Amino acid sequence: MISFIWDLDGTLLDSYDAILAGIEETYAYYDLEFNREAIRRFILQHSVWELLEKVAAENDLDAHELNIYRGSSLQEKNAQIHLMAGAKEVLAWAKEKGIENFVYTHKGANAHQILVDLGIAQYFTEIVTSADGFARKPHPAAINYLVEKYDLDKASTYYIGDRQLDVEVAIYAGIQSINFQAYPSPVNQEIQKLLDIREKIFYNL
Repeated sequence: MISFIWDLDGTLLDSYDAILAGIEETYAYYDLEFNREAIRRFILQHSVWELLEKVAAENDLDAHELNIYRGSSLQEKNAQIHLMAGAKEVLAWAKEKGIENFVYTHKGANAHQILVDLGIAQYFTEIVTSADGFARKPHPAAINYLVEKYDLDKASTYYIGDRQLDVEVAIYAGIQSINFQAYPSPVNQEIQKLLDIREKIFYNL
């Protein structure tokens, strides 16, 4: 049986503008220089947390405090978050085909409300967020938890994301990967849009 474990930001959720707005407010609060394009490139290649760690180290600040401020700012921007093109369609298709869907995201507990607000929470068997306390990607602890709890077949379980980090967590967990990035690994299949999952990769299910 095929199972999908979904990333959220940049994968199911068109949320990077809201994320960047939250980072910009955080930088302004701490009187830091904000270069939008450079920061966007950094978080796509690495993560927001790595950005905050780097900025904290360079400016003698506390990364956890930066993240707390950013998180409180970001919660006010839920209305700026929208579904990626094809998100609801591919989730409905997966449900129709008997594919079980999960979420593993670095977003906090606020992710639950966002998915409810966007009308897709009902598609997921379980939603794992940073509030659940697992080590951050690319550590595979959260994926291992879902695999073991639901007895998922690793050979037919796919982590779907938009960054190199998402491919790496799939590799470390021993599962498959679907990603918007071209990553040189036999476990990864590149897509250009979400509906490619239906139309190209699993069309004959």
